[in-house]
Amino acid sequence: MDIPPLFKQGASARVRAGFFALIAVVMLVVDSRMHALTIVRQAVGTVLYPFQVVALMPRDAAYKVGDYFTSLNTVQSQNDALRRQQVLNAQLLQQERQVSAENNQLRNLLNMQQRVPSKSLVGEILYDARDPFTRKIILNRGSQQGVTAGQPVIDDIGIVGQVTRVFPFTSEVTLLTDKDQAIPVQVLRNGLRSVAYGRGQSGVLDLRFMASNADIRKGDALVTSGIDGVYPAGLSVATVVQVETKSTDAFAHIVCMPSAGIDRHRQLLILLVDQSQTQRPDADVPSDKDDKLLKRRLRESTKEQADDRSKSPPAEERKGAASVTQAAVPVAAAPAPATPVARAASAPVAAAQPAKSTK
Repeated sequence: MDIPPLFKQGASARVRAGFFALIAVVMLVVDSRMHALTIVRQAVGTVLYPFQVVALMPRDAAYKVGDYFTSLNTVQSQNDALRRQQVLNAQLLQQERQVSAENNQLRNLLNMQQRVPSKSLVGEILYDARDPFTRKIILNRGSQQGVTAGQPVIDDIGIVGQVTRVFPFTSEVTLLTDKDQAIPVQVLRNGLRSVAYGRGQSGVLDLRFMASNADIRKGDALVTSGIDGVYPAGLSVATVVQVETKSTDAFAHIVCMPSAGIDRHRQLLILLVDQSQTQRPDADVPSDKDDKLLKRRLRESTKEQADDRSKSPPAEERKGAASVTQAAVPVAAAPAPATPVARAASAPVAAAQPAKSTK
């Protein structure tokens, strides 16, 4: 198809492109050498800036959407990391508090260990006894560390309980509040003595068989009296929290709260008291050794009396009973040693003295 003559007027397209390219090169050279088009460029840039902003809006919107989701993922990751760090810090803080509490408890036990005159050993609670109807705990100290049955167990405040069973590496401690446990106590204010009994799961103590007119008040401090030979005297036991007296009852109802941390502490102090030294001899029942010595003395006395009768004239034989009594009197007059043997040997001598008076 031929181009109409109307559209063939003027220079060709190649000539025009070359002309405008030449003008552009000349303007670049002039602008770089003389800086003459700076103002023109600024004016054109100012006029075209709104069009540039409008043209870049889709791109900026896409960038902002991407940045939003990227920031959301970053914040969520940081939030999860901070939560994990918070949980870890809470655990560390709890451990630090527990270590600090144990440190304070051990310091208090060390101070208590210095105040108690007898030797002591620090033990840690492993677990509670399996019997739910008793108040017993298991410590990590046993016979290998010198623990024996009957030794008292205390904390930094006062009495906790008593060792009842001992194994090679562990020991069983019956707490003061056990229903089968009893401890002699003394009112610190006036020296009144009594016995405190445990009440089992209630965690308190009872002062039983106290007269209604007994001088005991709410708030009185109870300490060990030491008359049982097991617990050292002067250790804190409990505080009186309730005193009820009725005219119809012969005894008062007295409830006490233990002073020591029965259910709070994990470290306790075992007093290594030698129970063999605290046992008291029974003056009424002589031992087997005393019986043998008594029988030997009686045989020697009978033999001496028989020899005297064989050597004496017949007139003295008629007075045999009197001579036996007279032979027994010097034995009673002799100074007896302060032993259970002397107390046992004095019994037949005392029984022989009425025969003398009767004769």
